[in-house]
Amino acid sequence: MVLRAARVPLELRDVPRPEPVGRQVLLQVRACGVCRTDLHIVDGELDRPKLPLILGHEVVASVVDHGPDAHDLRRGERVGVPWLGWTDQTCRYCVRDQENLCDSALFTGYTLDGGYAEYLVADERYCFRLPERYPDAQAAPLLCAGLIGYRTYRLAGESAEHIGIYGFGAAAHIVAQVAVVQGRHVYAFTRPGDTAGQAFARGLGAAWAGGSDELPPHELGAALIFAPVGELVVAALRATARGGVVVSGGIYMSDIPSFAYRLLWEERVVRSVANLTRRDGHDFMALAERTPIETSVQTFALEAANTALDHVRHGQVRGAAVLIP
Repeated sequence: MVLRAARVPLELRDVPRPEPVGRQVLLQVRACGVCRTDLHIVDGELDRPKLPLILGHEVVASVVDHGPDAHDLRRGERVGVPWLGWTDQTCRYCVRDQENLCDSALFTGYTLDGGYAEYLVADERYCFRLPERYPDAQAAPLLCAGLIGYRTYRLAGESAEHIGIYGFGAAAHIVAQVAVVQGRHVYAFTRPGDTAGQAFARGLGAAWAGGSDELPPHELGAALIFAPVGELVVAALRATARGGVVVSGGIYMSDIPSFAYRLLWEERVVRSVANLTRRDGHDFMALAERTPIETSVQTFALEAANTALDHVRHGQVRGAAVLIP
């Protein structure tokens, strides 16, 4: 499925099968998650994609062939391909273990062709071995919803006992389970009136669920924001206790409106998450192997990618949407 330009539907096209070079492997796609980031690319909110582009960065695939310098992954092995597709390993960020901020980074499904296809190539150094207990469709959301959700959760700190999650979609439904297993109290915020989404959150262990226009029954030690709505930063600050942390896990967000300084005062912190590191990936896959995380998915045929994107756009998916070639 090919994106020719922003704000137009993806097109089903026959394209040449890519050939792996260097450390790349040729992969046959088994499943690919549909991420809200894909919507931001299609809608022109992330405005520097390579075009034409094959979207998709939550890819579950099998190794078919190797480039001449690829020696780690075996033919037939199942791997995951995430958003971070390549870094230069020499810039100031890479050398201080911040490869997620690399000056020259390339991203799967944005500046590199991704997994809305039958085949793709990926640098083997940026692929992850997946926990065996997850079937292909259920494994796909781990590659971004899980990874970015986990990085967002980690950056909130280890001391917060009461955690709010704003926007209860693909990332939230995974990280909420991690937080509950680790003994945290989770408070889920959905669109006002979304009683089905609130019930979904409570079913995953949330202590409370309500609209994003409500205050929770307990002050929050941290708030994680996954919906791309700037007003939620203000709402989260209003719900957060002194010394609390508000973390935005999205790659795009509408403008944050002005707010009174008293909401930030008392050493509250607002921070963002950018991309992921390979260390995040390895740590999270190990966590997913030993933690009873269940991913809720709705599958679509590859050629129905536009329908899947529309379902995500309108909040009609409980959990994550996944394309199956």
